Amino acid sequence: MPNRSWLHLLFEGPLLAFGGVRVDQFGPTRDFPAASMLVGLIGNALGWERADSEAHQCLQSRLVFGARREREFVGSLLVDFQNAKLGRYERGWTTSGAPVGRAGASYKSVHRRERHYHMDLALRIVLRLEPQEGDPSIEEIAKAIERPARPLYIGRKPCLPTGQIMQGWVTGKDAFSALVAAAPIEKPLRAVWPEGSGPGTQPFADQTIRLTDVRNWSTGIHAGSRNVVEGWVHPSRPHP
Repeated sequence: MPNRSWLHLLFEGPLLAFGGVRVDQFGPTRDFPAASMLVGLIGNALGWERADSEAHQCLQSRLVFGARREREFVGSLLVDFQNAKLGRYERGWTTSGAPVGRAGASYKSVHRRERHYHMDLALRIVLRLEPQEGDPSIEEIAKAIERPARPLYIGRKPCLPTGQIMQGWVTGKDAFSALVAAAPIEKPLRAVWPEGSGPGTQPFADQTIRLTDVRNWSTGIHAGSRNVVEGWVHPSRPHP
C-alpha cells in the first residue's frame, strides 16, 4: 500500500473532554476523541452552523483518523459537579462572540450536572478524507484549523487548547503508520486506529471494539457505530 498524506493535529490543554454515552445528568468522557466530536470541531473551524446537517453528515462519512495519548497521568480524571438555577431570560457566552438567550420557562429548582474531564492531557490525531474528492478538501480543513472561523475548544467549551492545534502533515500507508510518524516515541503510548487501518494482533493491538460515536446530524442522535482497534505504538518494536 502506498504512503498517503495525513493531517497532524495536537490536542493539549488543562482540561480535555472527548464525550461518551450520556445518561441523564451524567456526562462521561472517552479515552479518545469520538468521530462526531472531530466533525464538530472541524465544522466549527470552517464556520458551519448546527443547521448544516448535510455538510456535517458528509464530512463524517469521509473521515478516517487515528489517535495516540502523548501524555497522561494515573488518576487524572476530573469529576465536575455543576449546580445552576437558570431563569428564562438568562444569557450565556458562545463562540460566535455574542451572548445567546434561552427558550422556554425558568427552572423551578437547581439544575444538576456531572461532567468528566481529562486533566493536563496531550493527544495527537492523524486524519484524512476518503474519498479525497469532495467539499471540503483536506487542504481547506487544514487552513481552517490553522485560522478558524471561531474559537476552537476540545470537546466542551471550558476545554481550550494551550497551543496550536495544527501540526502539519505526516505520511503513512495507514492510520497506524501515520501515528508512528507523527512525532518521536520515547515510551509505549496508548493509541486507537480504525479496524483495517493498522495491525490487528499483539503486540500492537489489545482489542477490537465497536464504538457508538457516529452521529445522525439531522436528528442530533448518535445512531451509528464503527469498529476500532485499541493498542500501543512502541519506540523499539519494528512496525508492520
